[in-house]
Amino acid sequence: MAAALVCAAVAAAAATPAAAADPAPARQQQLARWLRDDCGACHGMTMRGGLGPPLTAPALAGKPGEGLVATVLQGRPGTAMPPWQPFMTQDEAAWLIERLQAGDPPAVLPPAHMAR
Repeated sequence: MAAALVCAAVAAAAATPAAAADPAPARQQQLARWLRDDCGACHGMTMRGGLGPPLTAPALAGKPGEGLVATVLQGRPGTAMPPWQPFMTQDEAAWLIERLQAGDPPAVLPPAHMAR
C-alpha cells in the first residue's frame, strides 16, 4: 500500500511542470514590446480587446494556462492569430501568459539613453 502511494506521488510530481525561470531582462523587454506592439495591434493597445479578444486578467481568469500557451505558440487556424513558435519558446509564452493572468503585463521600458 505504501509503495502504491509513493508511486502515485512520484507520477503526480512528474506530471506537474516545474516553474520555468524568468527570461533574461533584455528578453523580457523584447517580449513586452511584442505584446504591446504586435499583440496590441489585434487585442487592443490596452489589451482590452479589438479584433482579438481581451487579454486582461478577468478575461483570462479560469482559462487553463497550457491552452493559452498553445494558442500563442500555434496560433488559431482560420483566424488572424498567427503562431509565435518561430519567435519564442514555450517557457517565454508561459511567462507572458502568467503575467497577463496575474494582471501584471510586462512594461516596456524606455531605452537606456532616454531614461536619464
